[in-house]
Amino acid sequence: MDDGELLKRVAAGDEAAFDELWRRHSGWLLLRLRRRAPDDAIDLTQETFLAAWRNAASFRGSDAGAWLWTIASRRLIDARRRAHSIAIPSDAEPAARTASSEDQVLGEVLDPRLKTALSQLSPELAAALQATVVDGLSTREAALLLGVAEGTVKSRTSRARALLRQHLTHPNRLAEES
Repeated sequence: MDDGELLKRVAAGDEAAFDELWRRHSGWLLLRLRRRAPDDAIDLTQETFLAAWRNAASFRGSDAGAWLWTIASRRLIDARRRAHSIAIPSDAEPAARTASSEDQVLGEVLDPRLKTALSQLSPELAAALQATVVDGLSTREAALLLGVAEGTVKSRTSRARALLRQHLTHPNRLAEES
């Protein structure tokens, strides 16, 4: 049974279909969320599947993975907004900004010139590159996640790669041409 049929059954209240949906998708979803929010990944995964249970009837298409990732990424954004909306007393010292676990690992692995080049990309180009290269999403999944057309994802990743290649070959040109 494909994911589309599975979600139709979930929408009808079939708990066995929901269990199968969980079995198929919870593992990879939890791993992706752990890379972005290690402390909240389990809760975010559960919230994602709760939303999927409640909204299964709204699913259109056949790729439940992209749909679930879209839900999860929205839950992650909401969690980060809640975390940042805590009132801070005016006399409090600003907290030192720490890099995410993913950024720390990439920082240790990446060449310093590549890190510099990546930091100079526009947010749109960087997001497309991260979704397709770092996260390993297909162009279709990245398009759904970023809320743009597949062609836009392709052109942004192509442009980002060209700019990175150019910067690594001629480090002073990226700032001039981007």
